[in-house]
Amino acid sequence: MSAYNKTNVHPSIFILIGIPGLEAAHIWISIPFCVVYILAILGNCSLLFIIKTDTSLHEPMYLFLCMLALADLIVCTTAVPKLLSLFWFHDGEIHFEACLTQVFLIHSCSTMESGFFLAMAFDRYVAICNPLRHSAILTHAVIGGMGLGIVLRGIALLSPHPFLLRWLPYCRTNIISHTYCEFMALIKIACAETRIRKAYSLIVAFLTGGVDFILIICSYVLILHTVFHLPSKEARLKTLGTCGSHICVILVSYTPAFFSFLTHRFGHHVAPHVHIFVANIYLLVPPMVNPIIYGVRTKKIRDRFLKFFSFSKP
Repeated sequence: MSAYNKTNVHPSIFILIGIPGLEAAHIWISIPFCVVYILAILGNCSLLFIIKTDTSLHEPMYLFLCMLALADLIVCTTAVPKLLSLFWFHDGEIHFEACLTQVFLIHSCSTMESGFFLAMAFDRYVAICNPLRHSAILTHAVIGGMGLGIVLRGIALLSPHPFLLRWLPYCRTNIISHTYCEFMALIKIACAETRIRKAYSLIVAFLTGGVDFILIICSYVLILHTVFHLPSKEARLKTLGTCGSHICVILVSYTPAFFSFLTHRFGHHVAPHVHIFVANIYLLVPPMVNPIIYGVRTKKIRDRFLKFFSFSKP
């Protein structure tokens, strides 16, 4: 707090307080959070290793899945170690520059995740609606270009966020009622006009997550139109089965993301601990669940995983 008193308007240190109202339960909440984080690290690293070492998995869907796994690892690793330090050692202090770095990495990589979901939906659309040209359309060069475009989009649109926050005065308090530094959490403690900054954040959210989600819905409308014109029920079910993993990870990721986004901006009557808890679920659960869903539902990945971890002879 001394750093705050000295600088007054531009504190060098912020104080994260965790989940308001549940401070006494922090140590217990940290246990499942830690377990989920470890599973996310192990799952995504295993997924990356399996896809990298098995050339039969060097297909568009799995390459996009690798990109998603990398983004998941960055998002959860940016937030969770500090979160656990806060819960275990009451170490809530975070330097202003580190806080802004957290804001940029979490928001930009979350935007990239949304872009990778869209790329995976496009892959499913081409594979089902234009299967004969799938390999010709989605070459490795095209996949690399799409991945690079998604990364650059996230960096370009989210780079202004740290600067928009840096120029704000924080004369009310340097205490952040959250477990990590988040754009709207910092906006709330600023003592200046923030409507333009909020509007920019809202526009970016729509141009990324909102537009991506609309395009994903459109791709599945076209997929369903094609599937329902297949001659047999067996063929329809088999084709839809190839989309099952993708649909599951979209639901797991977008549900808490939309809830967190809407409650931060419009849910003024939602209890703070509910919002913060959901925000942490959004950071932790999808990175853990995504490799599990693809590992369980994808035979190639499942067989490679079992072969790698079994002690039996090949």
